[in-house]
Amino acid sequence: MSEKKLDAKGRWRNVNVGFRVSKEEAEELNLKVALSGLPKQEYILRCCLEHEVKVVCGKKVAKKMQMYLEALLEELQFMPEGSVPEEEIFLPLKHILRVLGAEETEN
Repeated sequence: MSEKKLDAKGRWRNVNVGFRVSKEEAEELNLKVALSGLPKQEYILRCCLEHEVKVVCGKKVAKKMQMYLEALLEELQFMPEGSVPEEEIFLPLKHILRVLGAEETEN
């Protein structure tokens, strides 16, 4: 069994994310991983989390954004006055702002 490791922020990576690919897609992925010099997990994480994805803003996306913003507002309202929120609380907000910024530049 492999040794447990913490991520860069000192958190355990204990959640599995899986998806299916075709044989050709798997071969292409394995080639890109081999050429990157990174472990497959790190390569996929970087691809998913550090590259831009074009989002088409429709009713469904707008509703999701509204839900995240309402949850953030509620969490901030219940924080003690003068306390500093953790950076991770603002990750959805930063993503929403990036999406909205990209949407503005396209129109």
